[in-house]
Amino acid sequence: MAEPSSDDPVVTGPQDRSRRELLLQASTAALALSLPGTAALADDAPALPAEGAPFLGHTVPDLARALAKRPYAAPRTDDLPGALTGLNREQYNAIRTVPGSAIWANEAFGFTLEPLHRGSVFTGRVALALVEDGTVRPLAYDRARFEAEGIALPEFKDDPGYSGLRIRARFDGGELTDFATFQGASFFRLVATGQGFGVTARALTLRPADSRGEEFPELRAIWVERPGPGGPLVLHCLVDSPSATAALRMSLRPGGASLCDVEGTVFARAAIDHLGLGGMTTSYFFGPYDRRGADDARAGAYASTGLQIRTGANEAIWRPARNPETLQVSSFVDDNPKGFGLMQRARSYADFEDDVQHWEWRPSLWLEPFGAWGPGAVTLLEIPSDSEFNENILAYWRPKASLAAGTEYAFGYRQHWCWQPPEAPPVALVSGTRSGKAKGEGNRRLFLVDFTGDILFADPDLQPILLTSPGTVAAPTLYRYPDRKTVRVSFELDTGGEKTCELRLVLKRGEALVTETWLYRWTP
Repeated sequence: MAEPSSDDPVVTGPQDRSRRELLLQASTAALALSLPGTAALADDAPALPAEGAPFLGHTVPDLARALAKRPYAAPRTDDLPGALTGLNREQYNAIRTVPGSAIWANEAFGFTLEPLHRGSVFTGRVALALVEDGTVRPLAYDRARFEAEGIALPEFKDDPGYSGLRIRARFDGGELTDFATFQGASFFRLVATGQGFGVTARALTLRPADSRGEEFPELRAIWVERPGPGGPLVLHCLVDSPSATAALRMSLRPGGASLCDVEGTVFARAAIDHLGLGGMTTSYFFGPYDRRGADDARAGAYASTGLQIRTGANEAIWRPARNPETLQVSSFVDDNPKGFGLMQRARSYADFEDDVQHWEWRPSLWLEPFGAWGPGAVTLLEIPSDSEFNENILAYWRPKASLAAGTEYAFGYRQHWCWQPPEAPPVALVSGTRSGKAKGEGNRRLFLVDFTGDILFADPDLQPILLTSPGTVAAPTLYRYPDRKTVRVSFELDTGGEKTCELRLVLKRGEALVTETWLYRWTP
């Protein structure tokens, strides 16, 4: 099998003026940091730890708490020359780390760090520092770290800092390959063995698709602990936004399923009634049940097939992702969820027939909360997209409770960046969704939903439970394929002229559920 590309296919290419890029342009506000050795977040804000200062477990939370007590200060956006801000994505991608110059390149840690240059849409400044023997060693800008084919990097009078961080790792003792990036707003991404970058996580999400306008919290500083032999890579992140600050401790382990444990605290600068935890974004352009506007030779173009949820009551839910004509917001109300994630279930080349993007290599991202999260809702946003490069699907947990100004909110979770989630539900999974115009007159829609699992053939007595609101559905027909361990459910939907129909399908045996609950929102 060909090796996955190390480039990020979601954010590269000459046609990329994607939604993510627009979000980054809208969120370039960053704190005006001075030289890393004596960095200050703003004139009256607490200073970042200087060279040789002790670094303790409460260092970043104390910084975030103190920063939240001060008014938000919009940083400068004019400190980069036009030669950098005017770069298109291809030109920016030409700025690379000089081979052998990565941090820890000559160490046996299994990780290397590559500070990322500022430029293009990545104009925000992130202070970077190492933590060694309990003390801080800030990383000052070093032009010698970079080579830029066809681009003349400017000389700087003052330290311009960096825009983020790339991490490479040795998976199973192999060669160093891409493992993680932290760059742009509060975005970060990981991959597992053999994967290419796909789904993007957010350190903090505030007011997405809100009439008051979304806030895009920004990474202000990252401290990276010097790892021990065979240990994880631990990062401490400071996040800032007009409504809140946050401190996060992140423990990263590469592998066949890469893990990221996140422990954080949000400090409310203002009242917050729309907080998102565990935010993740992905792209869905077209696929087998939704080819709207896609005159394309390929079979599909999407980084994630849909949203998987394991509720507090242990119900397994599957919601296929869509590229709708209008913005769609769905809330799956729950109490103490066991997990959720944006999953890539299409793992065959034939699912896409794409020789460049190889969507079948993209990670699934499954999140498991630490402790009880209480009442709230897994929230899904589906945004119309005219490009495969747009990250137009967003999922996150929205706590029911609001935060008052001056209060703190602690949380934690584990992310599995994986090929498959760590524990499959004890039921048959949704393995396919297809939709098209039904035969005959009218505007009826035909749906084909496939469930796959051994449990389906333990006893042939299966009862489909199919509901829609509004609209009506014809009695479903079951087609059994024991050789594929699959049962297909075929049914037709009569929308009755409605603009939205909520569909729900599950197979039962007696009172027991034997499949995931398939949920689908039909819109024209």
